[in-house]
Amino acid sequence: MKYICLGYIDEKVWEKMSQNEQNAFMDRCFSYDDELKKSGCFANGEALQGARNAATLRWKNGRVSVTDGPFAETKEQLGGIMVLEANDLNHAIQLMSKHPSLSMGGGCWEIRPTADLSAMVQESEARRRTREERIL
Repeated sequence: MKYICLGYIDEKVWEKMSQNEQNAFMDRCFSYDDELKKSGCFANGEALQGARNAATLRWKNGRVSVTDGPFAETKEQLGGIMVLEANDLNHAIQLMSKHPSLSMGGGCWEIRPTADLSAMVQESEARRRTREERIL
């Protein structure tokens, strides 16, 4: 089963680290990613640029409202995602509990199982096809 792991970081903690500390930290993280890949548990992952480069969209007063930055005003901001292949939630927790980023402080991982929407997508395609046929 796939699990989406959302990695949160306190950007101020990162900014206070020296270049050598940042490099050593990233080396530990990438080494652990390599371990996950070798075990077949790492499906994918992406880092995100800083929260100051984000935009948040909301529906407000009948139209789309765009604000700068992340959704919530918190110290921790979403820093990246990882997709894991794990047997169950406990296995995913076990894998991510060893991730070096937890020891940095000021961060955390949120782990959620993915939802299989394939049946919902197929039903929607059938409805849309039927509507298009009625129009023609």
